[in-house]
Amino acid sequence: MRGTHSEWLLHDDWILARIGAPTKVPFAIPGDVHSALLAEEEIPDPFWRDTETSLDWVHESQWQAETTFTMEADPTGAYCLTLDSVDCHAILFLNGIEIGRCESQFLRYDFDVSKALQKGANRLAIRFLSNSREARDKQDQFPFKVPHIFWNCRLPHYNFLRKAQCHAGWDWNIALSPLGIYGTVRLRKLSTVRLDDVMVRQHHADGVVRLDITAFYHADEPAELTLAASLDGQVASQAITVWPGEGKADLSITIDQPRLWWPIGHGEQPLYDLTIMLDGQSIERRIGLRQIELVTDRDEIGNRFAFRVNGREIFCRGANWIPADALPARATPDHVRDLLTSAVEANMNMIRVWGGGQYEPDWFYDLCSELGLLVWHDFMFACNLYPASDPDWLALVRREARQQIRRLSSQPCMALWCGDNELVGALTWYEESKKDRDRYLVMYDRLNHALEEAIHAERPDSPFWPSSPSVGPLNFGDGWHDDTAGDMHFWDVWHSAKDFEHYRSVQPRFCSEFGFQSFPSKRVIESFTEPQDRNVSSPVMETHQRNEGGNSRIVETIARYFRFPDGFDDLTYLSQISQGLAMKTAIEYWRSAKPRCMGTLYWQLNDTWPVASWSGLEYGGGWKLLHYMARRFYAPVLVTAQPDRACGDIILTAINDSPTPLDLTLSIAKVELQGGVKAFGDVHVTCPMGRAMEVTRIKREALGEDAFLHLNWLSKDGLHRGENDYLPKRPKDFNLPTPSISLDEHVNDKGETEITLLSDKPAFFVTYHHGGDRIFSDNCVTLLPDRPKILTVTRQRRSHLPPIEAELSYLKQ
Repeated sequence: MRGTHSEWLLHDDWILARIGAPTKVPFAIPGDVHSALLAEEEIPDPFWRDTETSLDWVHESQWQAETTFTMEADPTGAYCLTLDSVDCHAILFLNGIEIGRCESQFLRYDFDVSKALQKGANRLAIRFLSNSREARDKQDQFPFKVPHIFWNCRLPHYNFLRKAQCHAGWDWNIALSPLGIYGTVRLRKLSTVRLDDVMVRQHHADGVVRLDITAFYHADEPAELTLAASLDGQVASQAITVWPGEGKADLSITIDQPRLWWPIGHGEQPLYDLTIMLDGQSIERRIGLRQIELVTDRDEIGNRFAFRVNGREIFCRGANWIPADALPARATPDHVRDLLTSAVEANMNMIRVWGGGQYEPDWFYDLCSELGLLVWHDFMFACNLYPASDPDWLALVRREARQQIRRLSSQPCMALWCGDNELVGALTWYEESKKDRDRYLVMYDRLNHALEEAIHAERPDSPFWPSSPSVGPLNFGDGWHDDTAGDMHFWDVWHSAKDFEHYRSVQPRFCSEFGFQSFPSKRVIESFTEPQDRNVSSPVMETHQRNEGGNSRIVETIARYFRFPDGFDDLTYLSQISQGLAMKTAIEYWRSAKPRCMGTLYWQLNDTWPVASWSGLEYGGGWKLLHYMARRFYAPVLVTAQPDRACGDIILTAINDSPTPLDLTLSIAKVELQGGVKAFGDVHVTCPMGRAMEVTRIKREALGEDAFLHLNWLSKDGLHRGENDYLPKRPKDFNLPTPSISLDEHVNDKGETEITLLSDKPAFFVTYHHGGDRIFSDNCVTLLPDRPKILTVTRQRRSHLPPIEAELSYLKQ
């Protein structure tokens, strides 16, 4: 029991026991049942081979976590037990007295424990009910069927639970259905009121920012109190009268010379410490001062979809975020910081917290705000139909929405609240809703309207969007294929097995989901397999592939673009090149359509366990080749070559996402695979901020049949440089030479580790130490003959996976 005279953390000496069985193990707070059992070797590694289903008894059982703490003095007055996040259905007992029940992972619970608390030893117990049994029981008790995404989720009916929907599976996740306590457990001594939430709103005008602060509280008796707030040396206060029950009070602070917060690449990220105080209690927040708008004006195409920060439109470059680990205890601040840092290192400025995951802890959003990452945030609903005709369930959702909006209101990273993920489309996926659309449409409208009401009531600074994908409010059109308005999910290339070039058939206003799969690295594969499993058709490899037919689709695509590899290691390497080429094709084309397109968020940034998936960061946080390629195709300043579908010309387009116009010098060269490098000359161009600009055109026939285009650019200020290639045909159609590549690893005069690569012939996708924990300045590169390429080690990661020997890979004939 640790804390002050008025608040104590109850995180020590917890014991976990299985109800009706002798199993007892230590239980860490925060933590989950599987991780506690694994730490004591009561269960095998859930990720090893095909262990998963043998552990279903864990989520089918009831568990009890308990601790004992001591109150030195007689506990007179009011006391509250606060739990940030309990997963998910649980009954709480203090000294054998039931003090409350939890039924949502997404709610903070505040329980009055004044009558149960005693002097001396106190026994606190939390009994976790089986999530999976609760889900089945709730559907059985419901008057009609509410379909769930059964082809993705091994465990049924989780749409009835307010917990991370992907805990039941998904087409990239293991189905463990964890139970646990993910936030703090605090005992609070109260005087007159309980300070619950704070809502912060910003008003920017004439170079001044006014913060309007609303404090939400629960009072036991009438009282005259002082509400106060401090920020950057300023203190504001006022007397308030509180009455028994729920209440709120308002306060304002004005900042005369505000330091504005900007997304990464557009300015600095100054943060202020804000403290709100009431009746001896306080809530502390870190806040950044910024204005954010969602621009959806009508234009000649349809309707725009763009984010404007502090008056400047920002092209959003990023990926979708899922929970950091299938074992919640492993999603530590250090691990999450590594993943988010990798996002920034790949030139991302936005992540989307996807609706089948979870609202993350406070420190997650603190990290995003510190790093300058904008957050598109779904409310936690995805791909299912939901029982919104149940008033109790809907009341739970309303509480959840208001708590989360208030909790995150001070975070400058918060760019958007979005109602859900793909619930509009889900209305057309199930036989029940196809036959009785009106019933299920009404239920969806009740859910979506409840979220919209919460937004309107709380009035956060972040804008609201009803669903993703969506053509617009109250529009139930096809957001998967309409590229004239709203945000788009474009899955035709992966799910319909179309060529990468099909990405060029659409020009989204904002593409918030699209992706292509690959296998993880050799190191990750070895972490869950025996040698005999290392075949893409083996049962274990198929167990670690959750999208039906996914392994076959990866292999078929490799054969479509590359000559077929000789062995398993080469096949997994080519799968990552294939994935990177898919995303490069889509993103460079869509960026070249700026400002028609103003954002791309590919699926997905990270993995929850070792699996074949769409991620750019494999399990453990290592960089797939996609992530190195993303560092280049997401560069703020980019020159891309795109084929003109009408005449066959190669169009060179410059894209400038930096905050100022730039003067660029572009060097263009023709590289013959069996010959040398021939310069096409230099082009000098001034790149505006607001739109992509055509620089020049090259006739297709000028390249010939056995050559590719190489681009190299440098800005006049020296801050932006880059390279790009354009292959006029698929890699397998070239007659690739066999290069001789030398490698020299050494430490330079600055103490940095450098790797110098040199080839006598052109070599594609040259990759060093793939799967290791060192992050390089570049990797998966093109080597031109007799031109050295230097890779610098920019960061050394830490991983729980064993190290792997460095290897050099490149595209072979």
